[in-house]
Amino acid sequence: MNHRFQCRCAKVVGEVADTRSAIHAVCYCRDCQAYAHHLGQADAALDALAGTEVVGTHARNVSFSSGIDQLACLSLSEGGLLRWYARCCNTPLANTGRDWRMPYVGLVHLCLRAGGEPLAPAFGPVQMHLETASAKGTPPRTGWSQLRALLGFMPRIAAARFTGSYRRTPFFTATGAPVVAVRVLSAAEREKAVAAV
Repeated sequence: MNHRFQCRCAKVVGEVADTRSAIHAVCYCRDCQAYAHHLGQADAALDALAGTEVVGTHARNVSFSSGIDQLACLSLSEGGLLRWYARCCNTPLANTGRDWRMPYVGLVHLCLRAGGEPLAPAFGPVQMHLETASAKGTPPRTGWSQLRALLGFMPRIAAARFTGSYRRTPFFTATGAPVVAVRVLSAAEREKAVAAV
């Protein structure tokens, strides 16, 4: 099953394939919160507990059909995650690591629910709650479902190093460089974003 994604102004449009192999999570980390504040999207991106709903998948499952020229990337620090967004409307799209050989992509919920529809029909229920110590309250407990989800998902991502499937990605070039320049926040920008958390 495939699922359409798009930025809030619909200039960036794409599709995520094999939705049932994805992992559905909510991340409460301070970096995800700071990122949402930096883009001016905190009200839309963060839930009542300051969590960001994400869908994790293999990079090969993600494709863009239009608006690739609007793709932008920033990082909160020199070694931090690459955070991809649509510069046309500042919609957060996805998070990836810096090493393309670990082809995990965390798609941010804002681009996956263009019509406001819930994600569960396409991606299943939330299986994981991450970095819960930074939540603004007490998130639900996921118990064994979190471990089961990781055990099913991570080996497929790790195996990409050996199969070469990590090369099938819209976020990196054939030599492993990000497809757009990565802008690292200045110390002042990061301090401002973190202070808003």
